[in-house]
Amino acid sequence: MAKENQKNETEENQTQKTAAENEAAKAAEGNAANSEEAVKEEASAEITEASGEEEASKETEPEKVETPEEKIAKLEAENAELKDQLLRRAADFDNYRKRMIKEKQETYDYANAALLSDLLDSLDNFDRTVDAAATATDPKSIADGIKMINGNLVKMLEDKYGLVGYGAEGDDFNPDEHEAIGRMEEEGAEKETLAQVYLKGYKLKDKIIRHAKVMVKVPKA
Repeated sequence: MAKENQKNETEENQTQKTAAENEAAKAAEGNAANSEEAVKEEASAEITEASGEEEASKETEPEKVETPEEKIAKLEAENAELKDQLLRRAADFDNYRKRMIKEKQETYDYANAALLSDLLDSLDNFDRTVDAAATATDPKSIADGIKMINGNLVKMLEDKYGLVGYGAEGDDFNPDEHEAIGRMEEEGAEKETLAQVYLKGYKLKDKIIRHAKVMVKVPKA
């Protein structure tokens, strides 16, 4: 019986000891957490204080005032920069103007290059006709060759460049298109018509580039 009591006391002492150790451990953990929190708060306070001191230092720092010499130097630098920009733009504009003049002149100089190139075939054909005429025995063949060259040339100018000839005997006289170089009265004539065409007129599309020179037949007064 005495041994059993002793055993119970030992277990009870052991339990109390374990509880005491647990309490001590919890207390130690609490103290550590409190200590860490305190360190954090202290560090935050120091940072806040340092930031406040820096802001206060910035606010209290006096603004630097430029001297007249510094202002003059600054204005002179800005003026030099603006002058340089102006000179650069003036040079760019002058180069642009010269380039436009050159391109315009080249356009004018070579505006008829395509037309002249198309005329070369007709010139070659005329050269061959002239060479053939020197030894030809049949004048009709030469005349036929010239007519063929003329027809091809007229067709090329009409189809490719819109050049159209006008003015034929019997057409109504139009002072906007015809240039009358003479007038002749005729019995029975009801209106002014072309009695004879001395020089055909030509239109480039809708624009007259040469008026037809004609003799006009008019009703007899």
